[in-house]
Amino acid sequence: MEEIIQKLDKYLSIQRPDYYSELNEPLDDSQLDKLEEYYKIEIPKDLRTLYKWKNGQKPTCYEAFVNNSCFIPLHQALYDASELTSMTGLDFDIENWWNKYWIPIFQNGGGDSICFDLEGIFTEQKGQLIEFWHADNDRNVISPTLETFLSKIIDLYETKDKEDFDEYFEIEEIENYPKKFFLE
Repeated sequence: MEEIIQKLDKYLSIQRPDYYSELNEPLDDSQLDKLEEYYKIEIPKDLRTLYKWKNGQKPTCYEAFVNNSCFIPLHQALYDASELTSMTGLDFDIENWWNKYWIPIFQNGGGDSICFDLEGIFTEQKGQLIEFWHADNDRNVISPTLETFLSKIIDLYETKDKEDFDEYFEIEEIENYPKKFFLE
């Protein structure tokens, strides 16, 4: 994962320098430990590595990191997850409309997220990335791991010239993904 993060850092700083300057400073182990303690959660190694690289993007930056979604600071992601979890059984009465094991790390600003799945809901693959749509019944698992997803972002940066880069892009070419699930 460290090598993936180093490559991502290199490509973002070269291909999207204006966006790169809008990324927040990284979290350190002490800050991550405090968030774990406050939210009573264990942050997996890959997620810790991501946030030790950069803690999301600044709140005044609306440019997409990936899939038309912004990279959310970890404190905001954990807060949002706790708020959504509190709605389970009240506003969310369909099983897995929201799941307490999801952490929304990328959000589109319209209530939809790409979440890191701590438990592997639907597939038993812990650490997978799943799409949460606030108004739709599909819950697609879009990547088996965060590392795989970030690798596909790097692949895109490696194959596009800086002048051809459009900030809106989707990662869609992960073998055997997405895995589609529909809630009723």
